[in-house]
Amino acid sequence: MTITKIITPEFRAEAVRLVEKEHQKPAHVAKELGVSPTAVREWVTKSRANTPAADDVTTLKKENEQLRQELRRAQQEKEILKKAAAFFAKELR
Repeated sequence: MTITKIITPEFRAEAVRLVEKEHQKPAHVAKELGVSPTAVREWVTKSRANTPAADDVTTLKKENEQLRQELRRAQQEKEILKKAAAFFAKELR
């Protein structure tokens, strides 16, 4: 009789964290968690593939700053339009 272990995404994330952040070897983590070293290495590889590269992060930061500037401008325009609407509403009375 074999016992099948249910492996949750949280379990995988913890294994990857131990390898990535705690700098433990995949074989050591696998032994501690009772899974195969191959599985841990695959989880780490998939995690790294899903992590944006440094160039992507730089691009995202630039895009984020540009969007923040556009948001500030739109907020300023909105305030100007509110004041103008209030002014013209006062004039019509």
